[in-house]
Amino acid sequence: MAQYSRIEVAIVMKESGMVPLFYHADIELGKKVLKACYDGGARLMEFTARGDFAYEVFLELNKYAIKELPGMIMGVGSITDAAAASMFMQMGANFIVTPSLKEDIAKVCNRSKVLWSPGCGSLTEINKAEELGCEIVKLFPGSTYGPGFVKAIKGPQPWTSVMPTGGVSTEESNLKGWFDAGVTCVGIGSKLISKEILANENYSKLEQEVRNILTLIKSLQQ
Repeated sequence: MAQYSRIEVAIVMKESGMVPLFYHADIELGKKVLKACYDGGARLMEFTARGDFAYEVFLELNKYAIKELPGMIMGVGSITDAAAASMFMQMGANFIVTPSLKEDIAKVCNRSKVLWSPGCGSLTEINKAEELGCEIVKLFPGSTYGPGFVKAIKGPQPWTSVMPTGGVSTEESNLKGWFDAGVTCVGIGSKLISKEILANENYSKLEQEVRNILTLIKSLQQ
């Protein structure tokens, strides 16, 4: 079961401002990526469970995080049905991220007080997600909507917490646009944990990238 409640996870998301996204079938490689992100200051990781037997990889990574990386909050993304959400929560997933709004997933997560972040693309979907108990909505794909969409939403609904994923890069201008618009945090995948870093096993570079981005985000949050 989850080690962190949905409120605890939401607080860390807001404080840190970034959720790294990652998937790879190699468990040992995954541990090195996780350790590099952790050493760089990240305390969240969304494992995007898209490959065959991805549950086996997540299980080992979460065990590793619990044993070796105190305070690291592991969650799972790309979840499309309640059965999968339940399975990963049994493996200790602390948050569930979905590409679209699914009421059946909301129910199973809320039952265990696990944070769930559904992909939303309209104000109507965002309102529905919040009515279902969502703390932080996922704006997906972020590149389609942009910071202007977030700013427009925050006008009539300043209480809405948004995490854009897709279309978020490590560039200062990009991050500044999102945080100036009022996002709570951002999800960053291949722009952070790039194919180049993985191919070259340059985990020290990844650690430094994570550290730099978190420092930048902290300055943008002020």
